Amino acid sequence: MNPYVLTILLSSLGLGTTLTFASSHWLLAWMGLEINTLAITPLMAQHHHPRAVEATTKYFLTQATAAAMILFASTTNAWMTGEWSINDMSNPIASTMFMAALALKIGLAPVHFWMPEVLQGLDLLTGLILSTWQKLAPFALIIQTAQNIDPLLLTLLGITSTLVGGWGGLNQTQLRKILAYSSIAHMGWMIIVIQYAPQLTLIALGTYIIMTSAAFLTLKMSLTTKISTLATTWSKNPTLASTTALVLLSLGGLPPLTGFMPKWMILQELAKQDLPIIATTMALTALISLYFYLRLCYAMTLTISPNTTNATTPWRTQTTQTLLPLALFVTATLGLLPVTPTILMLTT
Repeated sequence: MNPYVLTILLSSLGLGTTLTFASSHWLLAWMGLEINTLAITPLMAQHHHPRAVEATTKYFLTQATAAAMILFASTTNAWMTGEWSINDMSNPIASTMFMAALALKIGLAPVHFWMPEVLQGLDLLTGLILSTWQKLAPFALIIQTAQNIDPLLLTLLGITSTLVGGWGGLNQTQLRKILAYSSIAHMGWMIIVIQYAPQLTLIALGTYIIMTSAAFLTLKMSLTTKISTLATTWSKNPTLASTTALVLLSLGGLPPLTGFMPKWMILQELAKQDLPIIATTMALTALISLYFYLRLCYAMTLTISPNTTNATTPWRTQTTQTLLPLALFVTATLGLLPVTPTILMLTT
């Protein structure tokens, strides 16, 4: 892609998100979301592959549907209350419709069906933008309006997303689809606690972005998109293979790693709010997700791939990827747990 065009598209992505962050008026927030969608569409279709074009079409249709629902919900709210301000979402029908639209935007279950299919059709770097940056603007709106949304709806969305994210990833062989289901499960963790402690949602979102970036960049470095090619990583770069395994375990939320921090805090908050059944359900769904991360680790580090392979040998090709972002994200993914008290002190 032409570097000038790429610069304009990436700037538009930043502009759209910033516009939504800064807005207190519904139309401005909606405009930011639209700029975001229109900026990422050419990035998704840049390889002109039929799968990429199909993924772009699916993404555009779902995002356009969600944007139309947001516009309709905000117009309904303005019609009922006479207010266009984001903080005055007092009409229950409008707020429920609005939450459904934003759930569709970020891929929460049960409106998650587009997410694995779209991510599967993209290359890893565009998939990384879709899984991280594109979540920021809708989450800013959800956090601003969470107190006006029915708590039961938020709880149901959270539990359904963690369950679907766990169950959906079990049977997959494509790494991008597994990361999509992982994203759905993490979104569920953020939504479940948003009504009680929005700062924990922000911590969970931050750690999710760090861990997902590390996962996508390590996979990009080893040029793998399937579990079968993941098994050949050790022969190219044993250090990278062990690092990738640790990053995946961090995504699963194992204690010595960064991924344990948000889960631990969220379970603690749910227990404080006297919701032991919900906390137990969330902990059990985390175990389902952990299983498919362990499956990836097993395939990558504990199995030897066949010596005769019909595919192109991916470990022979040299990568031109910059190593600094990968190193930074991996370090943050593996080592932020000891600074948990500092993070808690800064956010409360």
